[in-house]
Amino acid sequence: MSSEPTAHIVFFAIEAWGHTRALCTMALRLIEERLLYITFFTGPSFVKRVENEISRNFGPDTEHLRELIRVVGLNSPGNFFSVKQLQVYMDVFAEAYQRIVDLQPVTCSVTGKEIKPVMAAEVIIMDFICAPALEAARKISKKNVKIYAWMSTQASFMIYPNAPKHWGGRGDLRPKIMEEVATSGRPLEEVAHEVLILPTDKVVHTPGIPPMYEHELKPQALPLEEIQGFIMLMVQSFLDQCDGLILATAEPYETEAIAHITEWYRETSREVYTFGHLLPVNENATAGEQKQSEKAEEISEFLQKTLETDGPGSLLYLHTKETNSAVIDSFGSIYWSSIPENIWAFLDVVMEKNIPFIFSHGSPFGIIPEEVAEKVNAYGKGLFSKWSPQQTILSHPATGWFVTHCGQNSVMEAMALGVPMICWPYDVDQSTNAARLSFVLDVAYELFEVRTEPYGLKPIFRNGRTPIGTVEAIREEARSVLDNVFGEDGVRKRANIKKLQDAVLNTWSEDGPARRDLRRFVATLPK
Repeated sequence: MSSEPTAHIVFFAIEAWGHTRALCTMALRLIEERLLYITFFTGPSFVKRVENEISRNFGPDTEHLRELIRVVGLNSPGNFFSVKQLQVYMDVFAEAYQRIVDLQPVTCSVTGKEIKPVMAAEVIIMDFICAPALEAARKISKKNVKIYAWMSTQASFMIYPNAPKHWGGRGDLRPKIMEEVATSGRPLEEVAHEVLILPTDKVVHTPGIPPMYEHELKPQALPLEEIQGFIMLMVQSFLDQCDGLILATAEPYETEAIAHITEWYRETSREVYTFGHLLPVNENATAGEQKQSEKAEEISEFLQKTLETDGPGSLLYLHTKETNSAVIDSFGSIYWSSIPENIWAFLDVVMEKNIPFIFSHGSPFGIIPEEVAEKVNAYGKGLFSKWSPQQTILSHPATGWFVTHCGQNSVMEAMALGVPMICWPYDVDQSTNAARLSFVLDVAYELFEVRTEPYGLKPIFRNGRTPIGTVEAIREEARSVLDNVFGEDGVRKRANIKKLQDAVLNTWSEDGPARRDLRRFVATLPK
């Protein structure tokens, strides 16, 4: 290995923690394999979190490499609550990237720190929804820069919406959309939503996923639907133009889908790399994650108390029912139920069963009613937390099960830490993750009665059920699932996920698939 960095990679991600977190670990993986500079562009609200997440990846043996990763907060929010916000964010990135190309310093909008120029970038790893930023970078670059799609989603999910028809997708629908916009004069976002987002009753067949009605992919009504069509348009454009994919998944989890996507991209001489799992594995990981939560100390005390009073969440615990501990991840950093009463109904059953819980509600839409907070406080075995050290909680011996929306980031964390799941999917890849986890791999249960109109209460192809969606139906299903969780059926699923955990962790062994792909990717960089 050269004693000086030999290449420069630019990272660019939006302000969604599921899109960003794993990139922080990937940065270390790259510079451990080859000394290189990484300039990490993110939104202003994520600068501190990205800095902390990167730092927790470093141990005593790698701390000297930390300065090679330079975090730059752009002077614009990078969330996707509106089309305008996204467009402005990508324009601001283009301005900053122009300075990278011109070997000029860039300044972090949050810290005021000036990042000195090093060398022109050879590679950009960019969030897969940022097609305008990709197009701008192509024009700005003075040499042939490779631009890879950072696919923070489940690999299986990307096939049907984006692949050509002969690869199992629905084909390129953009010409149809543009023709309708031109002839009708309707807004692009409206037409894109109608064509790309509104589901039909068609049965979708995807490698690694049981057959599903298209409407099963939309189990919940969501607050951000008005821009989803536009985002999907950008995704399709990005996937057409990029030089290849970097998948934030693990080969043992998605063997069939990864093989399928690899062959699809080879048709156009493009490469696919699979880097997963991407969790910190050094002694600083826990302390570093706890810095990101104001309630970290309270959470640690609660976990320890639960361990002492209810016992460890192990196979023995599941078998003997000495512990009834679950982690409720209230649906990621974006998602929140359109009918919050469904959440409180499920929580009532958790308390009815005397199960200790931590409820992490990071969504900006998540509000805990006063009466619910009072009920939980009186219960004494529950804890609410706005932002939680999730990996710390999942790895704690008190934790038994993970109630999750099944976003890719959370699924990968649960598998790598060996925690079985109760799936409460909302949208996008969450439904296909839930289907694979519960119906194919048998490491989870999926909740169906929590689905909502307009599409969630339609028939489910894989089990023949039609959810009712009433509060009483939710309570009944919750009781049934939780009884199974803490019974012999739960023991079987826990054993299954422990086997999957071993395979996922082995991906970064000396000859593991993630390690091989990392070396294959790094071999394409200048030496």
